Amino acid sequence: MRSSGNRWQRRIRSGTCRLAVAVIGWLVLISFLHYGLNYRQDERITIRMGYMPVVTNLAAPLLDQASRQDSDYRFQAVKFASFAEMAEALRNGHIEAAFMIAPLAIVLKQQGADVRIVYIGNRHESTLVARKELGIRRIEELSGKTLAVPMRYSGHHLAVLEMLQGTSAENRVDIVEMNPPDMASALATGSLDAYFVGEPFAAQTLLSGEAEVLHYVEDIWPHFICNLVIVKEALIRRERGAVQQLVSGAARSGVWARQHPQEAAAVAARYWNQPPEVIRYALTTPEARIVYDRFTPRTDEIQALAEKMHRFDLVADTDIAGLVDDGFARRADLRGVTDLASILPR
Repeated sequence: MRSSGNRWQRRIRSGTCRLAVAVIGWLVLISFLHYGLNYRQDERITIRMGYMPVVTNLAAPLLDQASRQDSDYRFQAVKFASFAEMAEALRNGHIEAAFMIAPLAIVLKQQGADVRIVYIGNRHESTLVARKELGIRRIEELSGKTLAVPMRYSGHHLAVLEMLQGTSAENRVDIVEMNPPDMASALATGSLDAYFVGEPFAAQTLLSGEAEVLHYVEDIWPHFICNLVIVKEALIRRERGAVQQLVSGAARSGVWARQHPQEAAAVAARYWNQPPEVIRYALTTPEARIVYDRFTPRTDEIQALAEKMHRFDLVADTDIAGLVDDGFARRADLRGVTDLASILPR
């Protein structure tokens, strides 16, 4: 009986060993396949792009999505809640590129940051809205009211200052800085009377019926530049090909988004954590509003912006020497965009 029991014990141990070896082998195989499928792309150079979730920066999520598979570089979109945080991340090397609000790029340059403007984001995507119950029809009627802009160094702030200049409401509007994601809820609760921001944050209160349009930005500032892309000169020297792909891909993303606004809204919604119908409304209302093809930075436009900032005492001088690099945008080839994957030229 003891011999028979020993044989059974040996068989059980032998079977257990074989099972353990098989399980370990299976785990090793699965781990190898998992690594191969999911981490193989890590061998590519990754360019981290800081951005705010606004239509002018629509290229950021589209580039991230398109570069997840077969592409030369991985473009990783890093969402920020404020432009100030994004600027610090760029300074400290946590991101390599920034979809930056335009006047802040000038401030960074004048503060000594070695940055270059290489691309202009989609234009005509900002809206000035006011609480519907106020019935405001003219900028002067904001006298004594509170109006939010994304930050002091923003085109929205400059536009408001220009509109108020010489009117009865000059210096009588309480202009506050507020992160764009907070504006809609602040207006809904009555903390704000109006706000001027890039879409789709205005669309949120327009669709809810809590606000109405006071001005579309193109009506008061044609070809308005909300955001642009800046990169450090060091990145251009180190990875010129990556910068070219970033700019070309951003420009080509506009071609695709213009033809497929519903699909573009669906992609952006996943990154921005916003309803796709709100983003789709912002992309298409008014019809053909968004300008996708004026993406090449021009020194005269940036110079005019610096002069306007100086006039309102936002910068000490108008020097922008070396800030604009239009070469990457001029080399962008917009042909052959058929689907989202094709925005990244091979």
